[in-house]
Order: sequence, then structure tokens, then C-alpha cells
Amino acid sequence: MSSVHNDRERAEVSSAENLALLREYVRRVWGEGNPDAVELFASESFVRHSSPLSPALDRVEQIERLKAFRSAFPDIRIEVLDAVADADLVAFRSIMTGTHRGEFMGIPPTGRSVEVSLVDMIRVEDGRFVEQWGGPDVLDLLHQLGGKIQNRSDPEEE
Repeated sequence: MSSVHNDRERAEVSSAENLALLREYVRRVWGEGNPDAVELFASESFVRHSSPLSPALDRVEQIERLKAFRSAFPDIRIEVLDAVADADLVAFRSIMTGTHRGEFMGIPPTGRSVEVSLVDMIRVEDGRFVEQWGGPDVLDLLHQLGGKIQNRSDPEEE
């Protein structure tokens, strides 16, 4: 019985540490506007899954992705609304806000303020992010920017 109790205590400590790691990541990367700080939180083997239609990103590509967001939305902020952890997994729901001041996905700056929801899950090993799934609601973001969504098989595009 004590082995089960010890495993539960370790999972609770790990969960609490991983939640603290998430909050520090959001503070440093998003709050301080420092995408390069991802290197402090993500392992060298980090993999970022943002969409089943897009290839997974490594740590360097994730940093470049975040820099592109920061370039398009210089005042971008992430507010974590809810976060839960279970052993090595952390899931969180947040809101991203910002003003569109640079090109984003081919859309020139509009000056529009945006607010988009995000849902992410991160797997943590040895105090570092090793895998992440989810991200912002890009369709909602494009809609707020006045972007047009086209079907890839649309005959008018061919």
C-alpha cells in the first residue's frame, strides 16, 4: 500500500512542478515577449504538433513560429484561464490577444485587435517540454483579420 501512496505523492509533486513550469514559460516567453526563452523550457528533442495538416515543428522551428506571431502582433499576450496537470501532462486553456501590426499568413497589417482561444497539452520529462499539441483557433483568427478561407480543391484556384 505504501508504494501506491508514494507513487501518488510523486505524481502530485510532478503535477505541481509542471504547472509551475507552464506558468513560468508563459511569463517569460509571452509576458516578457522573448520567444528565444523557449530554449530554457523545451528539450532539444521537442516536437510541436499544431495541426494534422501541418508538419510537426522542432524547437528551432517553434521559436521561429513564435517570432512570426510576435512580428505580426507585437503586443501579443497569452492569459492562462485554466490549467490542469496529471503526472507528465499539462493541459491548459488560454486567451491570446494582440493588435495586427505585421503580415500574418499573407494578410497585410489591418490594425485590428484580436482575441482568440487556445487549448494546448504539453508533455514534460525531466523538467522540460518534450511534446506539445494544440494552439490557437487559426480559423477564428483569420476571420477576425478579414481573411478569406478557400477550399484547397476549389476549381477556381486551379
